[in-house]
Amino acid sequence: MKLLITGGAGFLGFNVANIIHRKGHQVELLDIADYPEADYPPGVVKHHCDIRNRGALEELIRKNNYNAVVHCAAALPLWRKKDIIETNVDGTRNVIEFSREYGVERVVYISSTAVYGVPTKHPIYEHDPMIGVGTYGESKIKAEEVCSEFREKGYFVPVVRPKTFIGTGRLGVFQILYDWVESGKRIPIIGNGENRYQLLEVDDLARAIYLCLTIPRENANDTFNVGATDFNSVEEDVGSLCEHAGTGARVVRIPAAPIKVALAFFELLGLSPLYKWIYGTADKDSYVSVEKIEKKLGWKPELSNAQALIKSYDWYIENKDQADSAGTGVTHRVAWKQGILSLFKKIM
Repeated sequence: MKLLITGGAGFLGFNVANIIHRKGHQVELLDIADYPEADYPPGVVKHHCDIRNRGALEELIRKNNYNAVVHCAAALPLWRKKDIIETNVDGTRNVIEFSREYGVERVVYISSTAVYGVPTKHPIYEHDPMIGVGTYGESKIKAEEVCSEFREKGYFVPVVRPKTFIGTGRLGVFQILYDWVESGKRIPIIGNGENRYQLLEVDDLARAIYLCLTIPRENANDTFNVGATDFNSVEEDVGSLCEHAGTGARVVRIPAAPIKVALAFFELLGLSPLYKWIYGTADKDSYVSVEKIEKKLGWKPELSNAQALIKSYDWYIENKDQADSAGTGVTHRVAWKQGILSLFKKIM
């Protein structure tokens, strides 16, 4: 199989590329970002291309005879609203349109459980209402509508809705958590910490994506939630990480109402990297049913929330110097500027 991964320089694209390459397939990547060369296996071809550039994207897909595309490329919530819409909606249309036109057999679209907003009942099923929070959540809903449009035309477009995924190479907001844990700080939990917030280890997600690439059409041309099945309360899972780290870090509960008001204010001023989706759902239950993907594709996750957090933290500690030298930005593969959180860190 000859495979193109959009967003190949990103956290998910990087992990999917490595796993699929190990399975013996030919992998090519597309991204507007630079690729850390040492992270990728020999023979992986890298293209610099913006999925919003229709001419360049069409030429790339037309001449390379791909069997499948994994569409991971996305503008994340910290990006400008215009870039989020153009990349996540228009860019998705471009990828699917040209893939269909030039004979690519299937496009696996990586959506997000952000399409569900902040539901009042759990678990969440694939048929539940989609109510996106913020521009990012709304853009993912519109992108799924594009996928549905092409499915109705007979094209093969499996959609994967992963929970927040972590693992090798994941920094972003989790780097802030890992930094505080390593420093032995008190780790603030918004609310009483008794809510259950499902995560997902990136290798488990990559295996789900691989199944969507290889399972027969009648089973895979659908929409699938993906998440861990073994998870406890936020306080317990983060507490397990603190205990593993052995740095003296411990969980403390912070009243939800005042801290959410403060974080919204700091976000408005551009002083905090935490956007509404993060702090708005931090004290809420958030978990999906994975019954459909278990039944139709035979997928099961291997790691629990706590195990995924520990694995990701250990990678961070082992690669901290390299991660620090990469600087800061707005993707999951680099650290985010802590802003005013760095002041709070000093007093925790």
